[in-house]
Amino acid sequence: MNVFPRIRHTRTAPTVVALLSLAALTACGDQSADEAKDGKDGKDGKDVKGTAAAAAAAPPATSFTENGVTVTLSVTDWHAPKGTLTAVFTPEKKGFHLYSTELPPTGVEGVGRPTAVGVTGVLKADGKLTAAADVRSVNVPGVDAPMPVYPDGPVTTTLPIRADGNGDATVLLGYASCSTKEGCTIPVADHPVHLRLTDDGPAFAAH
Repeated sequence: MNVFPRIRHTRTAPTVVALLSLAALTACGDQSADEAKDGKDGKDGKDVKGTAAAAAAAPPATSFTENGVTVTLSVTDWHAPKGTLTAVFTPEKKGFHLYSTELPPTGVEGVGRPTAVGVTGVLKADGKLTAAADVRSVNVPGVDAPMPVYPDGPVTTTLPIRADGNGDATVLLGYASCSTKEGCTIPVADHPVHLRLTDDGPAFAAH
C-alpha cells in the first residue's frame, strides 16, 4: 500500500493555497501602498491629493441676480493682506449692455448709471477699478451727449484690494443694463455683499 505519498499530497495542497493567498495579500498591500504614495485612493484611481489641492486653490466666490443682471464675485491672487476682487456683470437678456465705470454717479443728464465696485470695512481699494472691455458710445433719445457703454454681454471688472487686519467687510455694487431696442432696467446702487477676513483669508457670507 502506497500510503505516505497520499498523506504528503494531502498536507501539501492547503499549504500551497495558504502561500498563494499570502502572496496575493502582499501584492495587494504593495499596490495600495504605491497608490497611496502616488496620491490615489486605490479603488478608482482618483487623485486624492490633486482633488484636495484643486479645492484648496479654488478662490472664494459668490453671486446674485438683480434687475436683469447676474453679478459673480470672487477674490483671486490673495497674498495677505492683498488680492484682487473680480466682479463679472452678465445681463440676462441678449442685446443688453452695461455703462462704463467712468460714467458719473448720476449718469449723463440723469440717464444711465456707472458700473461700480467699492469696498468698506476692513477691506480698502488698493488701486483703480478697471474693466476688460472697450468703451463705445451710443446715442440715447433725449440726451445730447453720447453715452459711454460696453459692448453687449458680460463685462469683467477687477479691483485691487488690501485688508487692514481681520474682520468684516462689504462689497458695494452698482450698475444699470440697457438695450437700444428694449430700453433700460431699473438701476442698482450700492448692493451689499458681505465677507469676512480671517487668518485663512477672505470668505463670502452665505446669502
